[in-house]
Amino acid sequence: MAKDFVCIVCPRGCELHIDDEGNVSGNFCPRGKKYALDEITCPRRTLTTSIRVANRKDLLVSVKTDKAIPKANLFDAMEIVNKLKIDAPCHINQVVIKDFIEEGTNLVITKEIL
Repeated sequence: MAKDFVCIVCPRGCELHIDDEGNVSGNFCPRGKKYALDEITCPRRTLTTSIRVANRKDLLVSVKTDKAIPKANLFDAMEIVNKLKIDAPCHINQVVIKDFIEEGTNLVITKEIL
């Protein structure tokens, strides 16, 4: 199944094409080829969102996965995240959940809340 899409690895935004044999064209660099093949076999995304700060009224803190997770797991990940609360103080790179969705991937804080 041939597919066309735009590479998101860098700002260049190469227009990629994968033919029926899995050959990639349109990439300016090797990262684009890897992205295209990964996108076809197992697309992954970094989840960025926010969670409630329990001991501060109407305050959220930003969080993200420290590695990309399978795109197919994003809705499951958000079900977990939507139930989370954390107490301040919070620190950048503080782990909220270790081995989140996959072993070796953590959900971490990206904003300092004192």
